[in-house]
Amino acid sequence: MILPEELQCLKAIALLGGCRGPVRVSSQSLGATLGTSPQTASRRLQALERQRLVSRTIAPDGQDILVTPLGEGELRREYQEYSRIFSDHNGVFVLTGTVISGIGEGKYYMSLEPYKEQFNRHLGFEPYPGTLNIRLLPSSLPVRKKIEALDWTRIKGFSTDGRTFGDARCIPCRISDIPCSIIVPGRTHYPDDVIEVIAPVALRRVLGLEDNDTVTVEVGE
Repeated sequence: MILPEELQCLKAIALLGGCRGPVRVSSQSLGATLGTSPQTASRRLQALERQRLVSRTIAPDGQDILVTPLGEGELRREYQEYSRIFSDHNGVFVLTGTVISGIGEGKYYMSLEPYKEQFNRHLGFEPYPGTLNIRLLPSSLPVRKKIEALDWTRIKGFSTDGRTFGDARCIPCRISDIPCSIIVPGRTHYPDDVIEVIAPVALRRVLGLEDNDTVTVEVGE
């Protein structure tokens, strides 16, 4: 089994072009790349050669190193693992929090026709008049920051009867396979650890939720 320090050496050789053809390196230059002594770099090369992950040809001014098909296989496995890490779980972000009572404004705003028309057009549903308010667990706050970098849909504000209603932004999500959306008003009274969720149904009633119940929100595909 390849050791982490040996894999680091293998990646360094591949980055120099060792998967495309032999690359000329010395123990001194490789040691400098790895942040180790030339002796340590030489030992790692020998270990890679014993495992048939690289082939070496010694030359007077160094050695020509080639990553073998077995070595490429190790690198591909490493690549696949990192791909799973940074794919954000197949593009799905998970927020977890507890249900809290809101301040009662959501019902009014969700009943305004210009907002309803835009939600229907952008999200594919007319929201139930009201929002589900969720206080996120501390572990979900870094996830929320990642979600902030995604593409949100702008809900345009409007004026009527001498009163102006501001913009908002929303992003589709799911709770227990129910299509929903997180909505963030342009001016919100809530701190960063609280999110508001709209849905085509009364989530509290349909899911039997009460204050302090734990709920999971999935954002993404």
